[in-house]
Amino acid sequence: MRRSVLLIALFVSMTLHFLCAEDAPPIPKAIYARLATEMEAHLNTHIVNPWFPRAVDKERGGFIQDYSEDWTEKRDGFKTLVYQSRLTWMAAQVALSYPEKAKEFIAYSNHGLDFLADKMWDAKNGGLYWSVDATGHPTHDRDGEKHVYGISFGLYAASVNYKATKNPKALELAHKTFDWLNTHALDTKHGGYFEALDAEGKPILRPSIDQFQPQTDHIGTRYGMKSMNTHIHLLEAFTAYNDIAPGTKGLDQLLKMIVLVKNRIAVEPGCLNKFFNADWKPVPDLDSFGHDVETAYLLVESLSSEEAVDADTWELARHIVDHALAFGWDEQRGGFYDEGTTFRKVFENDKVWWVQAEGLNALLLMHEHYGSKNPKYWNAFIKEWEFIQKYQVDAKHNGWISYLEPDGKPKPNQVKSDQWKDPYHQGRAVINSIERLKKMAK
Repeated sequence: MRRSVLLIALFVSMTLHFLCAEDAPPIPKAIYARLATEMEAHLNTHIVNPWFPRAVDKERGGFIQDYSEDWTEKRDGFKTLVYQSRLTWMAAQVALSYPEKAKEFIAYSNHGLDFLADKMWDAKNGGLYWSVDATGHPTHDRDGEKHVYGISFGLYAASVNYKATKNPKALELAHKTFDWLNTHALDTKHGGYFEALDAEGKPILRPSIDQFQPQTDHIGTRYGMKSMNTHIHLLEAFTAYNDIAPGTKGLDQLLKMIVLVKNRIAVEPGCLNKFFNADWKPVPDLDSFGHDVETAYLLVESLSSEEAVDADTWELARHIVDHALAFGWDEQRGGFYDEGTTFRKVFENDKVWWVQAEGLNALLLMHEHYGSKNPKYWNAFIKEWEFIQKYQVDAKHNGWISYLEPDGKPKPNQVKSDQWKDPYHQGRAVINSIERLKKMAK
């Protein structure tokens, strides 16, 4: 069934590729419907079932984060804020998207929410710890350094949990987290947010003079600088927070973040600067194609607030995806490369699981909006989906393989789950794709 559906879809896309009419003929609705069914099977087998309920730590709370290639548990590791938040979010999102599973997955999400609120919230100084040990005690890693990137995911998880569950504890955590962020991390002079904070919530504005101390923070940004990575996930978190608390001060910060991403972080011809000085002067670095296409989606998602709707945002999102296709896309095999330069076709480098997930999501979004005029997004979407199924999936153990060589060969010694590998990117991408395909099939 899968191969026949893809062959039909590929035949249609290749036919459209050679048509020169101003308007591209529509994709048959049956193809949308069949791909949605195919993706739902994939969602269960390779994204949801590998983590739930396996990762639910009934004994110590939260979620177990470390698993080997064959899903053997690596017990007694740390529990990090990003991972705990993403699994809390994922369970809530499954409950929202699949009402027949809501009872089971609301329980999983509330289980994660309890761990965030009871174990990862700093009762003394406020804010969310970057990491705790397996039983929920603070690790005091880097003297208790907190980070806005991780805290943004805590806000995101609490907001979506509340949307799915109406759990008052989630709403309380969302409000507390949002207020703490804006009290301690907001840069009122230059805009945006300071990222690395000490245990008390004071911004760390410069690297240590001790050469033996880390010079970069938890996500690899030099102390005192700002990053694209943190701010696009603040955009995501504020979008979710505004969804559960409309008409509050959250909308003001959401709109400011949209403007910041559009006017400071994104630049023509359609890419993102990765790092900045405190005053938003960009610091040269390679272009991250995965973050580019992810941001295209996050900008469009933020348009759910009526006050934010404008055609310029859609066009910017399109330019970002177009640039990634022009400079970071493997036209021969499919798949986006990890990173490259702004104006020169990338030399082949790794293909990373989360980059392919974000590409899948953004390509179908662009097809839905612009596909009547141009078939290229559909063509690339089909090729990306074929690449994922052929190379990214572990057919033996299930789940997605993390890192691939340019030709799709898996890199050695990989894990299925750790503090950075979880079901968030691929879960969001596939759920969004399923919902979008079903909508277009009607």
